[in-house]
Amino acid sequence: MVLIIFGILEWSIVHWLRRLFPKVRQQLFEGMGEGARGVISILLVGAVVLMVLGYRSADFVPVWEPPTFFTHINNLLMLLAFYCFGASAARPAKVWLGTKLRHPQLTGFKIWAVAHLLVNGDLASILLFGGLLAWAVISVILINKAEGSWTPPPQAPVKKEITLIVITLVLYALVSAVHIWLGVSPFGG
Repeated sequence: MVLIIFGILEWSIVHWLRRLFPKVRQQLFEGMGEGARGVISILLVGAVVLMVLGYRSADFVPVWEPPTFFTHINNLLMLLAFYCFGASAARPAKVWLGTKLRHPQLTGFKIWAVAHLLVNGDLASILLFGGLLAWAVISVILINKAEGSWTPPPQAPVKKEITLIVITLVLYALVSAVHIWLGVSPFGG
């Protein structure tokens, strides 16, 4: 579980570098130029590897028993999470939800974390998904503090909305298939 904690800390610090340590980030980019983006990418991949290895190697320590109907809530939340995450993609105009949420990508991430907390009652899951939920919440606070007020972007044509819905459904099906392939059915049973 130590790897999970280190992975979350690395993930958080690298993402917050710009907000919490602007001089360090500036020196990194001045010294390395575009190579700094590669270093940041490697650090983020390393953080994910630490979290995955930590989660997979953690002993199962039950904390609570999620009710079986939470699986259905999880699945609905995951559809919403994919949709929210994708709502940040359209540029310059956004799909409807992207005009209502300042941080659709981080909102999708928070929904993903909550959905996984609902169906996983073990200590490693609570550390992983709870830690990532905390990262997303703090990230929103840091961004809002740094950037001040927000002006909603213009709304994209309906075609982009339909495209996002199709992409959401396809990604949901693919991620469900990967979960099943890994031996973890997202549909219960």
